[in-house]
Amino acid sequence: MELVERKTEVRWLWSHFLVSQRRICELLNVAESSQRYMSRRNDEELREKLVEAAREEPQWGYRRLQLKLEAKGMVVNHKRIYRVYREAGLLIRRKRRKRLRRTGFVRPMVSAPNQEWAMDFVHDVAESGRKFRVLSVIDVYTRECLALEVDTGFPGPRMTRVLETIVAGRGAPEAIRCDNGPELTSRHFLAWALEKKIEVVHIEPGRPMQNGYVESFHGKLRDECLNASWFGNLWEARAKIGAWKKKYNEERPHSSLGYRTPAAFAREVAALRSPTAPCTPQLEQANEAKVMSSADFGVV
Repeated sequence: MELVERKTEVRWLWSHFLVSQRRICELLNVAESSQRYMSRRNDEELREKLVEAAREEPQWGYRRLQLKLEAKGMVVNHKRIYRVYREAGLLIRRKRRKRLRRTGFVRPMVSAPNQEWAMDFVHDVAESGRKFRVLSVIDVYTRECLALEVDTGFPGPRMTRVLETIVAGRGAPEAIRCDNGPELTSRHFLAWALEKKIEVVHIEPGRPMQNGYVESFHGKLRDECLNASWFGNLWEARAKIGAWKKKYNEERPHSSLGYRTPAAFAREVAALRSPTAPCTPQLEQANEAKVMSSADFGVV
């Protein structure tokens, strides 16, 4: 039994039985000075700033909120942040689905940008009742969101135009991981990938976690943008989702990147991989961190 629990038991026994507090402390092995200590700390300022930050980002946990407070010049121990976070009732309850454990193959490790992109679609509806789709493309290594394209449909030429724009800016990837949707198995898309010498890796039907990085990204997109926003029309959806994409890349700390933003991590990797920069311990540590974070989706 922890000290906090024993102190709670002491208070309960002392209020319900005619026994001295000293005797109860002796029986439960609790120091009297610890039991009678009254804290003088004042967490009101921290609580107000934490609640204010949580209102701005209701889907962020205490670690990301701590980084937000530090950016404003308030440096607080993470254990104190977590205690006040719990006391303020800011905990996010997430439902965990029961999953059947399967054994499978280990996905090859991605060790550099543009080795593998992941892409998929997510759906939503505007106020007018018009449905729209969002094409998302991410870099598996840097976790950057390369595209969040909003439209009512994505035939093959429309989708490859988006990919062409990304390739023109950062080069072609070695592989693209995607599911077996009609757009992603069309002759136009496969011919475009063959022309660009890009390997298309289709996951097994009914196994979305084989593309787990983009599925995880869609969870963040759904919680922090789609469910938290009201889209009057298609143009408003494009504006709000585009703003969230910029925020995700440049402001939102990513846990698998050591709570750095994807853009900051990409700049760091680019600097370490420049021709004039030799292989450094920082680059090795970055790759080790990616290996550890890959354990979440490594067995598919």
